[in-house]
Amino acid sequence: MISTSIRQLLIVMLVVFLLAVLPFSVAEAAEGIQVTVPELSSSDYPVIAGVNSRVAVWLAAQLHLWFAAFVLAVPIFVFIIESIGVWTRDQRYDEMAFEFIKVSITAYSLTAILGGLLAFSLFIFYPQLMTYLTGVFSESMFYYALLFFAESVTLYVYYYGWHWLQGGDKKWIHLTLGLLLNAVGTLLMLLANAWLTFMMSPNGVDTAGTFTGDTWGAIHNFLWNPINLHRVVANVAFGGSVVGAYAAFKFLSASGEDERAHYDWMGYNANFIAITALLPLPFAGYYLTAEIYEYSQQMGITLMGGVFAWLFIIQAVLIGTLFIAANYYLWCGMGRSEGAHRYYPYIKYIAFVIVASFLVWFTPHTLVLTNEELKALGGPYHKYLGPLGIMPAKNTAVNLMILFTAVSFLIYRRSNKLPTVSWVQTGNALQIALFVAGIANILILGIYYGYFTNTVYKVAASIPQVLTTLVVIVISTVIDSFLYKGAEEVAPLRWGRVPDRSQYALFLLAVAFTWLMGLMGYIRSGIRQHWHVTDVFRDNSVDAFTPTLGYAANVVSIGVVIFMAMVVFVFWISQVSSKKSYPEGYWKTA
Repeated sequence: MISTSIRQLLIVMLVVFLLAVLPFSVAEAAEGIQVTVPELSSSDYPVIAGVNSRVAVWLAAQLHLWFAAFVLAVPIFVFIIESIGVWTRDQRYDEMAFEFIKVSITAYSLTAILGGLLAFSLFIFYPQLMTYLTGVFSESMFYYALLFFAESVTLYVYYYGWHWLQGGDKKWIHLTLGLLLNAVGTLLMLLANAWLTFMMSPNGVDTAGTFTGDTWGAIHNFLWNPINLHRVVANVAFGGSVVGAYAAFKFLSASGEDERAHYDWMGYNANFIAITALLPLPFAGYYLTAEIYEYSQQMGITLMGGVFAWLFIIQAVLIGTLFIAANYYLWCGMGRSEGAHRYYPYIKYIAFVIVASFLVWFTPHTLVLTNEELKALGGPYHKYLGPLGIMPAKNTAVNLMILFTAVSFLIYRRSNKLPTVSWVQTGNALQIALFVAGIANILILGIYYGYFTNTVYKVAASIPQVLTTLVVIVISTVIDSFLYKGAEEVAPLRWGRVPDRSQYALFLLAVAFTWLMGLMGYIRSGIRQHWHVTDVFRDNSVDAFTPTLGYAANVVSIGVVIFMAMVVFVFWISQVSSKKSYPEGYWKTA
């Protein structure tokens, strides 16, 4: 017999599920909507003395999106970690998952507060724009509110019912709640992405700028799918990096060896998730960029070759920093193993390739130069280094960084293991041959198609490079899993035996991810330039300008500092809430 409390919980889950699927169960979307674009002047935009409307909305939106990415990503790997715990019956995974979701609870409240701040800011400073978007998306906004309610209910039941729903059927109900939480959160993100991408690639708009389509057509605009893919992958990587920073924070403040060991283990798992999502992230970014070009060649040129080109240099530095920090953490982590010394000589070669690829990755093609500098250089770009600034060179560099990061993970994985299968030498030879062939193919494609063919082939060459990288990683991982199946341990892993400097690599990953996401958010919005809605709704406010590189970098950097301060607050609150204090002589005894 199912207990009354369990029946009540199942009813709640059913209601939440109905709320989650309701938006997509409606057979007919609103049709025949007509929303006209108003003709605005600068006087139509409200002004609050002492407040820069653009910066206010910018910071509110960015902070909200950072926390939203965090609270959407954490439940994903909480569900994965909890499932691993159920599968392995290892309670450490369940405890780690609970600690993660505990951090997410506080972050969720801040996300809602910042979302309200963003909404108020938009309606105050850009009322006509919000009136237009509300007219287009009124139906989806209503369902967004319902989904937000459903997510809140599910999250609170999932968190507060964690220790109640333990063992047997109760645990499976709890896992179902986790799956439902992620489904509702993903739907929320998809709807919000529709509003963003409609402003970039409006659908259902006639030549006069009047929206005459339906809600689904506005949602399913040209850039909706690539943005969805990019944000899902980026959110998981970002969430893993922030949780890794939390584990590093706890590791450095730990008072005993057992506590250090626990948070070292937690940081490794969070970093593993972040790296796993980081590896395909450049591919998702490439897909998004290619689709922007496909939608509007002018927008693509503005993005990659116009005023935003140098932002990609900064972006490249941050991406390279992510790969270097991730690899450095893995190399430090090899100190947990007694058998890792076998692989220490290879680290310098991996480091050389990653650093060299990093240098190519952020090398610009052209430079902003004075006439005297142009004469001294002999042209707009360096004779030898300039060719490294074109996309084929950068595609080659990033694919090599990804491949050698995979190599770092493989040697870390096997550092404390001794294979017992009879085909060890054959398996190692196959892996080496696979990587050598993959590297050779990537280099040939990058050099030949990048420098000896026309532009069409230069762009197309990146596709087989990406496929080569993916094939090598997948096949080598499969071979390695069979090769080390049933392997013997050299010695038990000594969690906590890592240098403190390794934890600063986790902090660096979180900061770099945050800054990178801020720049990406600015680029996605900035390529609209003086349009609220591209080629449809013109921005005629006094702030309708494209910020300079320095201006944008300063605003994003301020946002990063504010966000990190708020994250430290979340970590502190999470730590304080778990401590109990019973002052002597204060409470009356029975």
